[in-house]
Amino acid sequence: MPSLSPAAQALAPWLARPFLPTLMAALLGASALWPAGSGAVAAPSPQALAAQAAQVDISSVPPVNRPSNLPAGWHHGVFMEIFVRAFADSNGDGVGDLKGLTAKLDDLKDLGISGIWLMPITANADGDHGYATTDFRAIAPEYGTLQDFDELLRQAHARGIGVVMDYVINHAAAQHPLFQAAVADPKSPWRDWFVFADTEPQGWDIWGKNPWYLSSAQHWNSKLEPKDLPKAPPGARDFYFGTFGPHMPDFNMRHPRVLQYHEDSLRFWLNRGLDGFRLDAVPHLIERDAVNWNDQPESRQLTKRLQDLITAYDKRWVVCEATAEPNDWGHPQVCGSAFAFGYVHHFVKAAQGEAASIQELARYWREAPPERYGMSTMISNHDIFAGERLWDQVQGDEARYKLAAASYLLQPGTPFIYFGEEIGQAGVPGLPGDLPLRSPRSWTPDAKTAGFTTGQPFRPLAPNLARYNVQSQSADPQSIRSFYKALIALRRQHASIAQGRFEHSAVQGQALVFQRAHEADRTLVLINYGTQPQAVDVPGLPAGARLQPLFQAQAAQAQGGRVTVPAQGVQVWQVVSP
Repeated sequence: MPSLSPAAQALAPWLARPFLPTLMAALLGASALWPAGSGAVAAPSPQALAAQAAQVDISSVPPVNRPSNLPAGWHHGVFMEIFVRAFADSNGDGVGDLKGLTAKLDDLKDLGISGIWLMPITANADGDHGYATTDFRAIAPEYGTLQDFDELLRQAHARGIGVVMDYVINHAAAQHPLFQAAVADPKSPWRDWFVFADTEPQGWDIWGKNPWYLSSAQHWNSKLEPKDLPKAPPGARDFYFGTFGPHMPDFNMRHPRVLQYHEDSLRFWLNRGLDGFRLDAVPHLIERDAVNWNDQPESRQLTKRLQDLITAYDKRWVVCEATAEPNDWGHPQVCGSAFAFGYVHHFVKAAQGEAASIQELARYWREAPPERYGMSTMISNHDIFAGERLWDQVQGDEARYKLAAASYLLQPGTPFIYFGEEIGQAGVPGLPGDLPLRSPRSWTPDAKTAGFTTGQPFRPLAPNLARYNVQSQSADPQSIRSFYKALIALRRQHASIAQGRFEHSAVQGQALVFQRAHEADRTLVLINYGTQPQAVDVPGLPAGARLQPLFQAQAAQAQGGRVTVPAQGVQVWQVVSP
C-alpha cells in the first residue's frame, strides 16, 4: 500500500467500518435524501457525504508501459480537436458518443488526420463541455463505457491515428464527492485536498471576479455569472477557491496526496493505451497570493513533472493550454508543446490582408529558437476567446478561408483543426457564450439532423449545412475539405513541411514566401494574400536549383528565381538541388 498523507490516514477508519455498505444503500435510497412528507430536498448529512467520498477510486496505479504501434513522430502530423457530444451520435439520443466517433474514423483517415484531441470525456457535472469533472477515472455515461473507449483506441490505432485526451487537473466539479465531503465537515480528511480559508481573503481579482466563494451559499447551483453573485455577509466564515468560478473548486496541488492522485489517474488512462494528454489551464495549478496567482514557477515545475510521467510511456505526447506566456510553456523543460496563443490570430488577419499580420507570419518562426518548433497552432477552438469559427471570421469568403488554412498548415508547429473547420462549418447565431462553436457536426445536407443523429440533435445545427457538410464537400474537388486534404497530404509526404526548419522568409507586396527544410527535403511556400497577382523574387535558392510544382503551381509560373503567384493564391514547390 502506498504511503498515505495524514488526511488519507484519517479516512482509513471510515473505510474499515462494517456499516459502510448499509450506509451507502441508505444514501442511494430516496429516504436518505428526501425525508417522507418534507416536500423539499434535505441536505445529505456529513456522514452520508463521507460515505460517498469513500467510493471514489483514489487507488494507486502502477505504470504498465506497452509499446505503441503508432509511427515514430506521429505527433508531427495534423490533429483534429473533437467535441464528442457534437461529433456523431450512434444511438439516436441526439448526443454524440464514443461509438459514433469510432464509426467515423475512416473519414478522419481519409482526410489524413494523424491524431485526435478529445475534449473531456470523463464523468462531469456540467452535462456539456465536460470540464467540471466528477470522476477522473470514468467515462461520462452519455458517451459510453470504458469498453467503448478501449475500442475507440483499438480502431484509431489500426488506422494510424493517435488519441489525446483532455485532462482537467486544476479543478474538480463542486459536485465531486470529495469536495462535497470537504464542505460538509471542516474536519473531513478531504479538506486539504482543496483550498479553503476561514475568512474571505481580500484583494483578489481574476478576470473581474473574486475567486473566493462562501461554502454555505452553495453558489455552484447558481446560474449567475461569478461577478454577479451576491457578496458574502459581514463576518461570514469558510470560503473556498475557484479560479474558474464557484462550480469548479481548485485542487490544492501543493498537497502530495492530491498530486499522487492525479498522477495515478494519468497512468490509469495511459495504461489503457491512450497516446497523450492536453493538460488544461496549467498556469493556474498553484497560486501564491492575490498578486501572484497566474503562471507561477511552481506551476511550471509541476507541469514538467507531469510531462516526464507521460512521455516515459512509449511514443506519448503532451500539449498544454497556457494563455500566459505560451512560448515559455511550450519549452521542453516545461510542457514540451503549448498552443501559440497570441500568434495564431495572425493567420486570419493575414488572410484578410492586414500587412502587420503578414509580416508577423514571416517573423515569428524566423526568430524562433529551435525548441519553439514544438508549439501547436490552430485557428479557433471550443472557446470563444480564441475566436469565432473560421467561416464567421471571414464572413464566408472561401478564398480568404483557404488562405488562413494554408497559413498554419504549411508553417512549423503541430496544427489542430477544430472539428467542422475543414468543411467550412459555420457557428450557430443567437446562442450565448461558447455555444455557437459547439453545434453538431454537419455530415450530410439533411436539414433536420445533418446526418449527426437519427433523433433530435441536442443543439441547433449549423446554418450553412446545406452545402458545407462532409458528404457534399468530399464530392467536390474544389471544396474547402479537398483543399485541407491536399495540404495535409503534403505534410505527410514531406518531412520538411511536417517538422522542417523555417528559412528565408520574406514579405513582398502582400505575398509571404518561405522555405521549409529537413535533411535533403526542401520545399518553397508562397502565399499571396492580395487581390492581384504578385511576382516574387525567391530568396535563398541554392545555386542551380530548380523548382518542381507540388501544389497549385505550374512550371511556366517560375522563371529562374522569380515566381508569379495568382491573386489570393497558394503555391508549394519542391526545391530540387542540382
